[in-house]
Amino acid sequence: MSRKPVPAQSGERSRVELTFDKPQLLAQLFGQYDQNLVALEHRLGIYITARGNRVGLEGSAEQVAIGRDVLNDLYKRIQRGEEVDTGLVDASIAMAAEPELDGIVSATSATPPIMIRTRKKTIVPRTPAQAHYMRALTTNDMIFALGPAGTGKTYLAVAQAVSQLITGSVQRLILSRPAVEAGEKLGFLPGDMKEKVDPYLRPLYDALNDCLPAEQVERRIASGEIEIAPIAFMRGRTLADAFIILDEAQNTTPAQMKMFLTRFGERARMVICGDPNQVDIPGGVDASGLRDAVTRLEGIESIAMSRFTAADVVRHPIVGRIVEAYEGPRA
Repeated sequence: MSRKPVPAQSGERSRVELTFDKPQLLAQLFGQYDQNLVALEHRLGIYITARGNRVGLEGSAEQVAIGRDVLNDLYKRIQRGEEVDTGLVDASIAMAAEPELDGIVSATSATPPIMIRTRKKTIVPRTPAQAHYMRALTTNDMIFALGPAGTGKTYLAVAQAVSQLITGSVQRLILSRPAVEAGEKLGFLPGDMKEKVDPYLRPLYDALNDCLPAEQVERRIASGEIEIAPIAFMRGRTLADAFIILDEAQNTTPAQMKMFLTRFGERARMVICGDPNQVDIPGGVDASGLRDAVTRLEGIESIAMSRFTAADVVRHPIVGRIVEAYEGPRA
């Protein structure tokens, strides 16, 4: 592989060469038409050459060091059976830039990797914020996940809940969302109550189906192990031995949020996900129960706050740019 050099960043220049012991894995590491290496070159401003099972990196010493760490990280991921794409290249670059996260993704004898195992896939963090969030999901009783769409807040919470349900750490998985109406009343929609509210809960079904085979999702819902319901259905209950997730929490009122949080029972874990800047209820941000709860509860023991930004968006890169455009000042 040989391409026109990418201009390197200023600073002391360096060159390193990596040797990979399993050449059969290099096609996955490089990507189709070497797209992963091209992405790495452009993100870091370095020049990469490949000959057989040897890869050379040239550019500024700092960027070459990051490129070396990223390639080693991606290679280890492939050995573990993970799929590598340009999105994961970006994620690995972000992780390599966080020294305090060294070792938490790649397994070592002292520090196990951060990952979530479900029936259908093994999930690892793609940004530093996701790594901190995934750690909080295993160590705190209540977690507030705050940030824009596409950062993995709900998806990772559902994956962790499914993992704990599979291992028996919890007996039930309860997923809830406020059924915020957008121009039409629930009562005007056709069908029974389930058919009326299911459209509001579809993102939760999608996350479940990505972690469990469809027949298991249906069977566990039928048995009551998995419950998906609007927040109004939580009133008057105490939820014990359960992993409880509230999605789109910014669209609750303070009264609804207080009601939901006080459902917390013995041996339970609760995750509250939402974007404080995307409130759809009358009154806007000032009327949001999520904002009120964060103000009241931040700093309380066993309650964690995980915050995401547009830099943590793991959907198509254009989503991150859209989020930044809407959150920044208007022209």
